[in-house]
Amino acid sequence: MTQFTLSAFADEASPEFDRQIAALHRKHISLMEIRGVDGKGILDLTDEELDVVEKKLAAGNIGISAIGSPIGKIGIEDDFAPHFEKFKRAVEIAKKLHTTRIRMFSFYIPEGKNPEIYHDTVIERIQKMVDYGEANGVHCCHENEKGIYGDTLKRVEKLHKAIPALRCVFDPANYIQCGDDPAVNFKALAPIIDYMHIKDALFKDGSVVPAGEGDGSVPSILKTLAETGKPYMLTLEPHLYDFSGLQNLQGEDVLHKRVYKDADEAFDVASDALHDILKTIE
Repeated sequence: MTQFTLSAFADEASPEFDRQIAALHRKHISLMEIRGVDGKGILDLTDEELDVVEKKLAAGNIGISAIGSPIGKIGIEDDFAPHFEKFKRAVEIAKKLHTTRIRMFSFYIPEGKNPEIYHDTVIERIQKMVDYGEANGVHCCHENEKGIYGDTLKRVEKLHKAIPALRCVFDPANYIQCGDDPAVNFKALAPIIDYMHIKDALFKDGSVVPAGEGDGSVPSILKTLAETGKPYMLTLEPHLYDFSGLQNLQGEDVLHKRVYKDADEAFDVASDALHDILKTIE
């Protein structure tokens, strides 16, 4: 059986970096996919602020699994040059925080337009980022998300076939919100999945629920991954509460059914759901 390594978007527990580290300790999670720090997006931190982050991570014995960047979350018709500069900054931050992964996306498609019109432009832009990242020892990890080019199985497969060095992040809830079946997509993408976001949702309205309570087939997917015997990283992305860094998601749908007293409680519920699933397959 596989030994899963756990990570999390800890900014969903609190905007305060110290409390993010505390939440990870509380739930026995040793890694963070870093996205928001003290109310600022990770790519907006100064060198001095990154020095503080690095010291706090070391003191808390927390590693960085990936830079949870918003790279690729611009319109495909927007100017790419300044965005590529942001990507280069993301690479420098990844190196400073000792991670080899940058989570990224494949550009928003104008509403009503056929995404295939933009196929070549998407490939050209992502290839440029992948080449730059790989030359610097950093991997681009593409997450499927509603509204971008790579939001459904067919186009995700096209991306990875065209750019073999592009890594695959599998997010079940995002596929549900696009009308795709995560169980079907998992079977197709399993050989190339680099890591997985633990986020579940309901087909009927796209609302996010704790892992195992939705239609994302999360328990069966994790059981299949465990049976491969390969090491896998699971990154908890709760999305159960309107956390303060929500604006950094840039239009991402966040629908949820339950009410929690605060972000910490929602983070704990999401974490407990994942731990409960893992107990059944260990």
